[in-house]
Amino acid sequence: MVVCVAVVGCAVPRAQSSWQRHDNVVAPLPPTTTAALHAPRTMHAPFAAVFPVIDGRADDAVWKNAAWSEDFIDIEGPVRAVPGQRTRAKVAWSESAFYIFAELEETDVWATLREDDSIVFQDNDFEVFIDPDGDCGAYYEIEVNAFGTVFDLFLPLPYRAGGSANHGWNARGMQLATAIDGTMNDNRDRDRGWTVEIALPWSALEPIDVDAADAKGINHPRGQRPPAAGDVWRINFSRVQWQLEHVGNGYRKVPGRSEDNWVWTPQWMIDMHVPQWWGRVVFEAPTNAQ
Repeated sequence: MVVCVAVVGCAVPRAQSSWQRHDNVVAPLPPTTTAALHAPRTMHAPFAAVFPVIDGRADDAVWKNAAWSEDFIDIEGPVRAVPGQRTRAKVAWSESAFYIFAELEETDVWATLREDDSIVFQDNDFEVFIDPDGDCGAYYEIEVNAFGTVFDLFLPLPYRAGGSANHGWNARGMQLATAIDGTMNDNRDRDRGWTVEIALPWSALEPIDVDAADAKGINHPRGQRPPAAGDVWRINFSRVQWQLEHVGNGYRKVPGRSEDNWVWTPQWMIDMHVPQWWGRVVFEAPTNAQ
């Protein structure tokens, strides 16, 4: 049975070999490996009247007001095995920043990379994808491992549309912290997991190297300013998880085994760079309770 799913916010993909300029960019979708069973998920971001302290812990008032996302599932959707360890996230916002909190259950907390702009997904990591104007064109990606090492990049277009990652973009002013519930890189105990907390200033969402997008008539992202209450941005979250084996008191990746990809809302293929399938974050208005 084929299930048709409406992808709100992008025009319906049409057969075409090039990008066209219109209110919502249409990009050719690569073939899915799993039939889409539901529309992209939606998450609500409450307004933070008091900024959280960025320490990797969810004990600030804003996080008590924010609901957890659904548990992450396999990138190809629910027809694949349920992830063996739980991942979930919360979001919030203020006039100055977008806030993200993620909780990753992990029996063996492991990381190796300590230098920012390393290829962080070679470790277990948490990833954020943001398309502010939801046109499925230019977007930002931030990856972080349990050490708090960051890999941040900007794409003027998705790879399949001829885009290439610009590693020169840095999330200027971003605050980020991780907290470990267990013992990092030590297999002599059973860990419980790690958390990551991010404050991303709106001013950091500055597009660069957009010539490729200009040439194809694609609008630049509307970053660098806070959203209005009720605005909807296209966003997804991902977790890369490698299978590990014990070596002495530590770990290494199992040779020849590919990584697992667990996501908030499924991509229906092993490819995070298809923004049509990302979820929606709705920015809620301030309330008297805040």
